[in-house]
Amino acid sequence: MSPRHRTPEPQCQVVRTLDIVGEKWSLLIVRDALRGRTRFSEFRHSLGAPSDILSARLASLVESGILEKRAYREAGSRERSSYHLTEAGRGLQVVIAAILDWNDRFDPAPTGPGSKIVDASDGALVHVAFRGNDERIVDADDVAIVPGEGGNWAESAVSR
Repeated sequence: MSPRHRTPEPQCQVVRTLDIVGEKWSLLIVRDALRGRTRFSEFRHSLGAPSDILSARLASLVESGILEKRAYREAGSRERSSYHLTEAGRGLQVVIAAILDWNDRFDPAPTGPGSKIVDASDGALVHVAFRGNDERIVDADDVAIVPGEGGNWAESAVSR
C-alpha cells in the first residue's frame, strides 16, 4: 500500500486522489497555498478551520507530497514551519480551476465570482479545457471516460 493512500492500491484515480485531498479543508488549503499563503496563521485566518483540524490536514498534505515544510524564524520568536506547494501540489491548480469553472457555470454566486482564472502574463481570462494529443480543443460533450490498462470496471462500486 502506498503511504499516500488509505485503501490498498485502488485502481480508480478518483479514489486515489480523494484519499489525498478529499477530506474537508484539504483542497481549501491547496487553494490558499496557490494564492500565496504559506503560514499556519495565514491558513487559520483565511479558512477559519479549527487549529487541530488544520494541523492534521497540513500534516497529511505534507505526508502525501502535496506540501513541503520549511523552517523559519521571525526575530524574537521560536522556530516555526511554513508550507509550500510541491510540483504535485501545483499540479492541483487545474483541479481548483475546474471547480471554479464548474461553479461559475452551474452555481454562480449572485455577487459574481470570488476568484477568476487568468493568464498571469496579461490578466486575460482563461478556462479549463480538454485538449487532444494533437493540441486541438475537444468539447466536453465529445469526451468519454473509458477503461484504462489498469482498470477493472467489473469490480464493485465500493472498491472503486
